[in-house]
Amino acid sequence: MSIRKNHTTSPAKPRSKNRTPTRLALGTVAAGLALALSACGGAAKANDDSKVVIGTDSGSEEYFQLLKSKLKDEGIDLEVKNFTDGVQINNATQNGDVDINLFQHIAFLSQFNVKNGGDLVPVGATAVYPLPLYSKKYSNLDQLPKDATIALPSNPTNQARALLNLQAAGLLKLKGGGNSLSTPAQIESSSLKIKPVDTNQTVNALAGGADAAVVNNTQAQKGGLTSDQIIYQEDLGSHVGDAYINAFVVKAENKDDERWKKITDAYHSPEIEESVRKLNGGALEFKADWTQEKLQKLLDHEEEVAKQG
Repeated sequence: MSIRKNHTTSPAKPRSKNRTPTRLALGTVAAGLALALSACGGAAKANDDSKVVIGTDSGSEEYFQLLKSKLKDEGIDLEVKNFTDGVQINNATQNGDVDINLFQHIAFLSQFNVKNGGDLVPVGATAVYPLPLYSKKYSNLDQLPKDATIALPSNPTNQARALLNLQAAGLLKLKGGGNSLSTPAQIESSSLKIKPVDTNQTVNALAGGADAAVVNNTQAQKGGLTSDQIIYQEDLGSHVGDAYINAFVVKAENKDDERWKKITDAYHSPEIEESVRKLNGGALEFKADWTQEKLQKLLDHEEEVAKQG
């Protein structure tokens, strides 16, 4: 800001006590101007809600670039921050390093909250992805020997889901029907040999003696598995897999921000859904009809399961 100088001249006046108040007045004006400028700058920063930082583990995928472009038209500047670990992403969301995240399903979120005292909540659903059973030796379930060795991801969330899927396939029975925290110790009846392995080793297990392996879509893509090698896949339209619906997630105190609906709606635009569908070979089911309230009820239920577990 510039202040115009008054070039009008006036007769010189002798020094007097009246000069001091003038200096004080000028100082007050200057201080007022400084405060005004500071307040303007502060207000601009406080009201700048165009920038949104999203945490994920797949930020290099095409659909994130499409999402950024589409949200720009909505007045949202989306910055994608990539991580390699889901717990890191949730911690970053919890402490405010990112505003929102996208990488996890409700079962994973519930276990994070219970274990870490978190208060993260879902604000929009994306899709549910299958956790299929693959085999390089057999082409269907009927061919599996009764004592077949089945490799499962060892992380608790996917291991429980894998067991539920094997139960749905009629290959085993879990105590009480099982839940999102089931373990091999809860198998009531089965002749299968269950072999938990690191998630990154599920594909390798197929070459290491396992007759079949439960493999998530990311590892299947990396490992070169094809849909022809799937011998069982759960019905994504059933409510059995509701706990595994993926969602946009934020801190509870920020759940009512109107930007989350814009982001969710943009994700479910035809071009972005098509990009996600291509990435996963069509093996998913979008859940645009799941409201924030419905997701929250599901989270509440899964947190109760996690607490009991």
